[in-house]
Amino acid sequence: MAEQTEVLRRTPLSKDRILRAAVTLADEAGIDSLSMRNLAQDLGVVPMALYKHVANKDELVNGMIDVAIGEIDPPVPGADWKQAVRERILSARRVLQRHPWVSLAIESRTAPTPAVLAYLDSMVGTFRRGGFSADLTHHVMHAMGSRSLGFSQELFDAARSAGRSGASNPESSAALPPQFADRFPHLAAIAVAASHDDASVVGQGCDDQFEFEFALDLLLDGVERLQRQGWTSTRRDGDRSVVSGPDQPS
Repeated sequence: MAEQTEVLRRTPLSKDRILRAAVTLADEAGIDSLSMRNLAQDLGVVPMALYKHVANKDELVNGMIDVAIGEIDPPVPGADWKQAVRERILSARRVLQRHPWVSLAIESRTAPTPAVLAYLDSMVGTFRRGGFSADLTHHVMHAMGSRSLGFSQELFDAARSAGRSGASNPESSAALPPQFADRFPHLAAIAVAASHDDASVVGQGCDDQFEFEFALDLLLDGVERLQRQGWTSTRRDGDRSVVSGPDQPS
């Protein structure tokens, strides 16, 4: 192991090597703990050597995102649009399970990185090849939101905001104070009724694998119905969006 480490340290520095080392550090300790200084130390170079390849930490994080997104499986050859979209999104989710910092990093960006744009462009292409109009695909991508990239933006998620893998579950019956059911009876009722996968690789909470696939399948079934109906948005009347389909008057 020591010999392998020494060989790596002697390997010429490159942007790809820097990014992959940064990904490994973020996987191990979280992206908040990553700095140019500890990355340089891990690579066996002085911090200034990194700046020949990445301008700053923002560029570093952008590159790290692209390395991770590059691990998502390509579309399934010959699959119909629904299977292709589902498998691609679940592949993205597996990537985020390996790199739990990626979703937070994506959310922190003011603009999508090149690999994220390429992934989303490919996703749009899958819908279009499946017979979706540009209009419907536009609305579908908005409806999918972060799920397109394999994660859900859950409300009041302390685990995600802290940079940890998985999601918190504010509805967990074990965590509810005795007076909670009296004040919020409906939330208490669904907390008791809810069944989550305690062994989920993304942790306990509402964003477990079952919940994610449940919501994903609801969306895909719904957009499939709209596509078959030939749904289209027609016009905007003030702040009110007017939609039409074969079963609705236009």
